[in-house]
Amino acid sequence: MADPVTLDLTHVDYAALTEPITSAQVRAFRASIKAQQRADPTIKTGLSTATSVISIVVLVVFLGFVGVFFFAGFVSLALDGSGDGATGLLIFMAVFIGLAILIIVRHFGSGGSWAKWMRLAQFAAANGLQFRSSSANPNYSGMIFHLGDGRAALNHLNSASGRYFDLGSFRYSTGSGKSRSTHNWGFLALNLDRKLPNMVLDSKENNTLFGSDLPITFRRDQILSLEGDFDKHFTLYCPKEYEQDALYVFTPDLMALLIDDAGSFDVEIVDDWMFIYSPHAFAPLDAQNYARLFNIVHSVGTKTVSQTANYHDDRIGSATANIVAPQGQRLRHGTSIGALIIGGAIAAFWLYSLFGGFGN
Repeated sequence: MADPVTLDLTHVDYAALTEPITSAQVRAFRASIKAQQRADPTIKTGLSTATSVISIVVLVVFLGFVGVFFFAGFVSLALDGSGDGATGLLIFMAVFIGLAILIIVRHFGSGGSWAKWMRLAQFAAANGLQFRSSSANPNYSGMIFHLGDGRAALNHLNSASGRYFDLGSFRYSTGSGKSRSTHNWGFLALNLDRKLPNMVLDSKENNTLFGSDLPITFRRDQILSLEGDFDKHFTLYCPKEYEQDALYVFTPDLMALLIDDAGSFDVEIVDDWMFIYSPHAFAPLDAQNYARLFNIVHSVGTKTVSQTANYHDDRIGSATANIVAPQGQRLRHGTSIGALIIGGAIAAFWLYSLFGGFGN
């Protein structure tokens, strides 16, 4: 078995995330990436060069429309003899153009996507990691990775050797037309050695007014209460008749680590993976956030790997088979209480309106 973590957490080099950089350095980095792709289109740099092109086109078109609008307004006011109005509009145009230039310089010079990518690529290289700006449809079995469409992992870092872990942000979209919305999550994926029953820890610290922030609702008859104060921090879901298996995994020392190091995150174990979820995308250049995630890999991850190294599902009938019986592979979904409350309120409002409640 590979070591849980090959990264020495006491010697992580965060300088690339914070040290000053110049426009010339960003341009050189961008040129080197594009040169690699021109030389060999099959090279996977993990950087989306199309993003900047699209941004430029959109920005130019937008500025063109705004420029035409301002010019037409200026001419109209000048012809009408409104000198003060024309002067004011001219000043406004100058300020707008100045701001536009500032945005362009920051986005395509020492700021913007390429600067961010350069920092993350250098951060990854300094710490034995790999960086990718975007990966469509990552092949993970966690609950968030199969929802909606337009799925992509963004600005994520993964281990280059030893036990595999991957951390970054994940985006997907749901709905259509005016009801279409984009969802952003932060995630950490850690590969385990053994396949385990599907278990979810719903953190109570990040719950909303209507309860859980998880994108999927699970049947409440799968809730298992654990000892001590653990239930004050998490709600544990495990498949029916797998309660003893859950107790085998979530020992008191692992529960303590989860509370101390991952209390504000949701956790899912599915197949041979452990996932840590945040209901908000991770800030890609936040050194403190990386330090916390690396610590979770080191503490929670290491303990989970060692605790589950000898797990086997008794229902399979083989202590060596790395398989979980079908009834334990996935939790059963339920109905959100918050959705029921909202739906009931809408129905009551509709019935009240239908029968003339507001006309009395």
